[in-house]
Amino acid sequence: MIVFEKIRWKNFLATGNAFSEVDLKGSPSTLIVGSNGAGKSTMLDAICFVLFKKPFRKISQAQLINAVNEKEMMVSIEFKIGSTHWQVNRGVKPNIFEIFRDGTALNQESNQRDQQTWLEQSVLKLNYKSFTQVVILGSSTFVPFMQLTAPNRREVIEDLLDIKVFSTMNDILKGRAKGLRDSITQATYDLDLIKEKVEIQQRFIEDIKANQKKQRDAKSTDIHTLQTEVDVLEDNIIKAAETVDLLQNEADSIGDVTSKLNELKVYQSKFNDKKKTLNKEMKFYEENDRCPTCSQTITERSKKSNQRGITDQLNQIESATVDLKQKLEEIKEQVSLKEGKIKEIREVQSNISSDTKEIRWKKKSMKKIQEEIDTPQTDNLKREQNNLKTLVKEGLEGEIALKETKKVKENFDVCSSLLKDTGIKSQIIKKYLPIMNQLINKYLNELDFYVSFDLNENFEETIKSRFRDEFCYASFSEGEKMRIDLALLFTWRTIAKMKNSANTNLLILDEIFDSSLDIAGTYDFMKILRSFNDSTNVFIISHKTDVLQDKFDRILRVEKKQNFSVINEESGI
Repeated sequence: MIVFEKIRWKNFLATGNAFSEVDLKGSPSTLIVGSNGAGKSTMLDAICFVLFKKPFRKISQAQLINAVNEKEMMVSIEFKIGSTHWQVNRGVKPNIFEIFRDGTALNQESNQRDQQTWLEQSVLKLNYKSFTQVVILGSSTFVPFMQLTAPNRREVIEDLLDIKVFSTMNDILKGRAKGLRDSITQATYDLDLIKEKVEIQQRFIEDIKANQKKQRDAKSTDIHTLQTEVDVLEDNIIKAAETVDLLQNEADSIGDVTSKLNELKVYQSKFNDKKKTLNKEMKFYEENDRCPTCSQTITERSKKSNQRGITDQLNQIESATVDLKQKLEEIKEQVSLKEGKIKEIREVQSNISSDTKEIRWKKKSMKKIQEEIDTPQTDNLKREQNNLKTLVKEGLEGEIALKETKKVKENFDVCSSLLKDTGIKSQIIKKYLPIMNQLINKYLNELDFYVSFDLNENFEETIKSRFRDEFCYASFSEGEKMRIDLALLFTWRTIAKMKNSANTNLLILDEIFDSSLDIAGTYDFMKILRSFNDSTNVFIISHKTDVLQDKFDRILRVEKKQNFSVINEESGI
């Protein structure tokens, strides 16, 4: 149970810089009175603002700050839950949001949104809608339960029955289920991708094997081609060797013509030398009559005799020279023929050497290719086969993980069906609906409003008169609507007390006597209030001072002094 003890505020709405303070548990019943605009409902806005950061009435946060001071707005509330004392401070200009537990300030590092969520869910265990349905009933901006939408009605009831945890669990489950669905989608995609990779890898390995076979076949073809070329070259060498032998025999058959040629050239040289000597002697006899050595006279007879001898010798030499030239020509032809044979032999031998080198290169190539065939390159194939094994392993692990994830999703689906509105909550609500309807009708009877009121599982009302005519909430007068709202308020408080969920000592009613309730209704309502136990502290806000002030234990009068709202306490009955 939440026991609200004290609330203080300053620079809040029409309140000045001095704190206004109200003891929330000081009296079983308190009447708050004052003229219109004095600030009677300020306490409602202060309580809602400090607890939920929104006022009870539709007022913006900027309008909550006192228009004169325009700063240092502060609201502080103290309450107990069990033996734990709590204090919440909230202010604007500067912005303040502090939570104290047993006098110790809690960690302020988290953002205010998270702090607010923690305050509502972990400490108060009720939100703004539930608080305003169980603690406060107003006449202006307040939206009664019957005017709430179906989802908001459900939210209030779930808070009262303390089953909102199932909605919270369902929200968490939805988030996890979405994450799980995303994981399944991603895992399925990854698995399909792995399968595709496996297929591609298998085709790739088959291509490698096919390429290796193709390469082996191509290499075998290369060896065969090279061997054919070698055979041709070897045949060429054999034929060339035979040609060399034939040419060599032909060259040998010519003989040593070179020596003969050289010998004839020697004779030719000697003939030329002799011819030059004789021509020189002939010229001497033609040009000289006296011997230059002994100075003797050379006779004409001697000169002619010598000239005839020289002429005979020259004629002999010339005849021998002609024979020599003929023999030289014959020898030169034989030399040229032999040199041609030798040149042919060398050309054929050069071809044999070139073919022999070509044969060695081709045989070396054949050996290398054969080694490549005998020792295939398996490293690439083994690497790709290992990659395939890795992909298959990943695929198997992915399938196992996907199956496990789908099992978890199936469990989530079961849990989700249990946590939906039609699941566990529906069973709990079914259990409490008869009690709720019984309490609502009980309070309606005590308020002298004799109708049969029934809420179904969707929190839709069925209202019947004594004559079994059916009505809806909107068809009643404002006074009758107020009786229904009060009956629901008392019912929710009773249910909250039974569940100890939104159970609190505080009940605040804002101007419900001033417009909608007649004298009889007021009397019946006061009778219900007096039936409450001592742990309930009721606050009634009204300007009907003459009718109500003798019915309350304490009276708080709100007045405007120098344009600031001031609260003064007066004694009641």
